[in-house]
Amino acid sequence: MGSPGFPTKATHEGVRRIGMPRALLFHRYGPLWTTFFEALGREVVLSEPTDKGTVERGDALSNDECCLASKVYLGHVASLLDANACDAVFVPSIANVGLHRGFCTKFQALPDLVANTFADERVRVLSCLVNEREEKTGMKEALLGVAAQLGAGSREAKRAWKAAAHAQTQAERFAAAQQMRALTTLDRAREAARDGEAAACDAHAARDAGRTDGMRGAGNASGTGGTTSAGGADDAGRTSGTSGTDSANRGTGARRPNGAADTGGAGPRMAAAVNARAADRAASERATVATPGTQPQRTAPEAPLGILLAAHPYVAHDPYLGGTLVDLLEGMGAIVLFTDETDRKRALQASFGFSSTLPWVVNRELVGSLMLLHEHVDGIALVSAFPCGPDSMTDDAIVRCIQGKPILNLTIDAQSGTAGLETRVESFVDILRYQGKGGYVHGADA
Repeated sequence: MGSPGFPTKATHEGVRRIGMPRALLFHRYGPLWTTFFEALGREVVLSEPTDKGTVERGDALSNDECCLASKVYLGHVASLLDANACDAVFVPSIANVGLHRGFCTKFQALPDLVANTFADERVRVLSCLVNEREEKTGMKEALLGVAAQLGAGSREAKRAWKAAAHAQTQAERFAAAQQMRALTTLDRAREAARDGEAAACDAHAARDAGRTDGMRGAGNASGTGGTTSAGGADDAGRTSGTSGTDSANRGTGARRPNGAADTGGAGPRMAAAVNARAADRAASERATVATPGTQPQRTAPEAPLGILLAAHPYVAHDPYLGGTLVDLLEGMGAIVLFTDETDRKRALQASFGFSSTLPWVVNRELVGSLMLLHEHVDGIALVSAFPCGPDSMTDDAIVRCIQGKPILNLTIDAQSGTAGLETRVESFVDILRYQGKGGYVHGADA
């Protein structure tokens, strides 16, 4: 049954070219939507990737209360209309896809926002409503309704849905497999670095032993064996003392200052468990801890840093909003993982250990991915588009409750964009590398 305001008859039968803004939930449902319309014999016209001009155009069309992601979306719609490349623009209204799987209200109001913003251009909006909770209309039912608007028959529409659902499933599986490959690469690199460190330590010990034997031999040959013996005993005592100091540092440096969250009994259950595991793991995850006040020495090639980019997909995978950050991190030798590439069902399930009431599915999956990948990464880059309402609440809870890993909290707006990003990212990476070598974070505890 159709929803009020969304026709089910062939009101757009003449539409052959369908414009699709490369923004917002296109980065989540792009394979589904493009495959569906192509299976119906329509041409899908994508807007160009986001650039500075897209942001500036969307900012000029929006009011101050719109978030950056919405402004970018309007910029993409404007580019499609300017190019006169399509007969209609596909702008779905998505309220939720089930209980605890809601979307920000901007997604539900998007068709009205586009129609009113471009009223003078007489934009033709092809839309549908996805609202499983109140309307019992899921994505499948909504798209079948769109097919009816385009004049497609029931059998043709169902075939198109089957092809689209398969394409979406394959895309999600590919993303999850890509993340698993990145984790495997990261684990192997860390293991190789540990092996290299152990070999370097053995070689260093062998060189020390060779120098000691040489000194003793020279002392005996010159007839000053007693002096050499005393010197050797003194050297042995100093060596023993140094080892004792290192052992003490290992014992006191094992606890991370942020390794255990004081949630006052009100923190999420899984977050508390993650913090406890982080504290227990800290004592054994490094073979060498620097003496307080000294610079740790490199003994082996460094393993690449694993950094989890926690952001909505339309921020993380947008070439202008998140692409700069990804390029910077990868240019500094880090392996970047994305929260939206974690298996969605697993991430959604894990999120309930953090909160039983969080209403937004994208934020739920983001939090669930953080819980699942927390032990596998060195740091977290938490990125939000200003002024995102769901992120304003969720990000604060993440910073307070998910501890044990350094978090770089970034907010991108239309004015500054990614300006000044390089300095912050370099500092963050330097902190992670220094901490990974047993630097000042552990030395402070000693």
